[in-house]
Amino acid sequence: RFYGDLLGMSPSLETSGYIAFDLGPGAELALWSGQFEDLSPGVPRTSEVCLAIEGGRPDEITAIFKQWQSKGVTILQEPHDVGFGLTFLAGDPDGNRIRVAPKD
Repeated sequence: RFYGDLLGMSPSLETSGYIAFDLGPGAELALWSGQFEDLSPGVPRTSEVCLAIEGGRPDEITAIFKQWQSKGVTILQEPHDVGFGLTFLAGDPDGNRIRVAPKD
């Protein structure tokens, strides 16, 4: 539910323990519950998924940030410029990191 609401789309495939979202030609976000019952949101995550926004102007990145913030998404890092453009970092309910940045 988190990713469906976050992305504003319905899953392209959903089974028990697996869900996928069609992000466009050649891109899919697939989530699998797996066999990781002992992991919790408190376990530090060191990698991140990046949602690269086509065009990715600062006002677009800021609008996404404000939308996610209004939905109560955990913000790990506020929008800031890192040389390639404005970016921010969020966390999903399981502690996974999601970066939003302009597409290179």
